[in-house]
Amino acid sequence: MKRVAIVAAAAFAAIMAPVTAPAQQAPAQATAASPFTFTFEEVMVPMRDGAKLQTVVMRPTGKAGPLPILLQRTPYGVPGQALPAGYAARYKSLVNDGYIMVFQSMRGRFKSDGVFTLSTAVHPYDAKAVDEATDAYDTIDWLVKNVRPNNGRVGMWGVSYPGFAAAIALVHPHPALKAISPQAAWLDYWQSDDLHRNGALRLSYATDWVSSLQLDKTQNKDFVYPGVDTYDFFLKEGSAAAIDRDYFHGQVPLFTALLDHPNHDSFYTGQRWTDALGRTTVPTLNVAGFWDQEDPWGSWRIYERQAKNDPDHLAQMVSGPWNHGGWQGKGDFVANGAVPIGTASGDEFKDQIQAPFFRYWLHGKGERPAFAAKMFQSGSNVWKTYKAWPPAGATATDLYLHADGSLSFTAPAAAEACRSYTSDPANPVPFRARPISPTYPAPEWRSWEAADQRFVDHRPDVLSYVSAPLTADLTVTGALAATLMASTSGTDSDFVVKLIDVLPAGTQAYSPESAKLGSYTTQLNEYQLPVAMEVRRGRFLASDTDPRPLKPGKVVAWDVPLRDHDHVFRAGHRIMVQVQSSWFPMIDRNPQSFVANIARAEPADYVKAEQRVCAGSRITLPVMR
Repeated sequence: MKRVAIVAAAAFAAIMAPVTAPAQQAPAQATAASPFTFTFEEVMVPMRDGAKLQTVVMRPTGKAGPLPILLQRTPYGVPGQALPAGYAARYKSLVNDGYIMVFQSMRGRFKSDGVFTLSTAVHPYDAKAVDEATDAYDTIDWLVKNVRPNNGRVGMWGVSYPGFAAAIALVHPHPALKAISPQAAWLDYWQSDDLHRNGALRLSYATDWVSSLQLDKTQNKDFVYPGVDTYDFFLKEGSAAAIDRDYFHGQVPLFTALLDHPNHDSFYTGQRWTDALGRTTVPTLNVAGFWDQEDPWGSWRIYERQAKNDPDHLAQMVSGPWNHGGWQGKGDFVANGAVPIGTASGDEFKDQIQAPFFRYWLHGKGERPAFAAKMFQSGSNVWKTYKAWPPAGATATDLYLHADGSLSFTAPAAAEACRSYTSDPANPVPFRARPISPTYPAPEWRSWEAADQRFVDHRPDVLSYVSAPLTADLTVTGALAATLMASTSGTDSDFVVKLIDVLPAGTQAYSPESAKLGSYTTQLNEYQLPVAMEVRRGRFLASDTDPRPLKPGKVVAWDVPLRDHDHVFRAGHRIMVQVQSSWFPMIDRNPQSFVANIARAEPADYVKAEQRVCAGSRITLPVMR
């Protein structure tokens, strides 16, 4: 679940519990690890409709003069004591500059009044309505008037839900809001972040995350699975509706709503808060991870929307080879999964990008950050700065899938044969190696998008296509995409496309004499590192609002967007593409027979299907020359 992001990182998990401290307490004693201390105050901040939101205010001791306020709004709980030493150490560059740190429980969570709906809707033309944007406005208004001394400047930040809660303040920004950093935020529950991927339901994550926020107002409650392998659990349950019936009993309203709204209807589009954005007036540092397993899409689209009306060049975009919130994480992010990065990219982001951004806009110190986009480029493992995103100079180049299992930049002959496999919903392809642990608190979830894909390579229902070793570096910068010329014998189907960087056999020195048990199976030699992976659901090929059955056996184009990336396939590496028709239980199973609502499919609806991938199938890469 997204609760790892309470203070933009998993580090703050220690203070996730409901607030139990008295309304005020003296600052904790300074330690050798953290010379910084903060006073602690809990207040209930009134909103325009009379609701009061639980808010913790922490003022740094030893910092003279009015200071700016740094606000984070979260559904995961606020600190119940003065900031622990680990916080000041992790965010040393921010703490050194000096901020009044404010944390607020969102409406309906913990001690805050109201009902927590997880709604992302805004009502810019209704003066009486309340939403997350108005709550942000009212909070900032109260803080600048009541938290003294402050310098009249407020910044907002956060990862995941706190990132969204920061971003939505852009709809109607308070005049005192002078800087904002939405990190791993989102804008459409149906599209390509938390709850769906292009309309395909993220079954396991929706089960775990949504229930954790709606079953109990006063805690983040993990879903307890009856066995050790969630793959078995979801396969036995059969459908999302069965989980709602057997476990939630209608007590998780958003989960039930997902079942009632399988298509991209007004339930989702009516909550797309970015439609209300106008001219960009607040400096914004958007941040995303190329390997974010939860919210890889939304922050890019927020930046894209801002850039369309940004005459003062206030919107910026940053990304790197990070998982969800990894750029704020405890381990400084020196590796992408098992693959070393070679530098502490997380620390570099915090110290060289994030801190100077807030320092300039909230303190008025240092130089104004001038870049449009800054990427920690994977593969080369260096920071790259761009004047625009996507940058100029990339050439769309097609990499073709051939019937003999090869990949090349040479187009196939028109008569080239298809490759086929049988997709069986009773034996779906797992999205990571089994046994599959729960989303949280188990650690495997955090890095699964960078996991070695050899665990499914050579399954009979997974097609693999591999290039020859590259003779020179291949840099791809911008939006990637796949087009499959494919058919199914069913009337509905999914296709999953994975673009993979295959490391050379000599990547890692391996010594059997000094190896530990299991190390042979986890070595980096010929490691299959996924660079981009996505699913496309057949019923939505023609329309995402009016799903239609497929014609059995008919080859049609399946467009599979693979999002934005900045990656170098190094010389000596090979490129691989894997194609499959299930990704379970991260994505719910497609019955492969057309039904009105997949979430409510019956056991008899699930059928085997023969899948064909034919000539003309390709990956389109934005190659930098």
